[in-house]
Amino acid sequence: MQLPIYLIGYMAAGKTTVGRILAERLGWHFVDLDEAFAELHGQTPAEYIREHGIEEFRYKEKYVVEDLAELPVEKVIYATGGGYPCWEDNMECLHELGTSIYLRWKPEHLAKRLMLTDLTQRPVLQGRSEQELLAFITPQLEARTPFYEKADYIIDAPVKDIAEEDDKNIAEKLYQLIVNS
Repeated sequence: MQLPIYLIGYMAAGKTTVGRILAERLGWHFVDLDEAFAELHGQTPAEYIREHGIEEFRYKEKYVVEDLAELPVEKVIYATGGGYPCWEDNMECLHELGTSIYLRWKPEHLAKRLMLTDLTQRPVLQGRSEQELLAFITPQLEARTPFYEKADYIIDAPVKDIAEEDDKNIAEKLYQLIVNS
């Protein structure tokens, strides 16, 4: 398995939580690319998008990924933003830089998980009910799926109702995948 590892997937797929658990278990570094973006540009992705627009954000986001890839550290788990893989040639970029892993969830589970988060940090979702979230997520996830499925590996989330243990179980699956590769 080529290092570093990039976790991809829709909002609330657990990229950050799973990434932190996995990195700790492996003794590796963890980088949330949204947090790295904020550190480098002085604004969260949401703030940057509000001020400069999505296209300018995607352009800057791409350079954050490429700049971090040049650091002399290989044992890193990166959590990408949900839309990162779907812009221009970003999936090809991830293939060149390391290994991508898609955390795949059903839309209804993503809606439930999103309802448990602070939606003010996700301007496009702010103020939506769970049903409205599902109506928003479903077509967007369908449009993104062809990009996500270009990942080197796909990890399916549990099919039961969401639980706190899900992220730990996904991290364990990833741990086994990595140590057995």
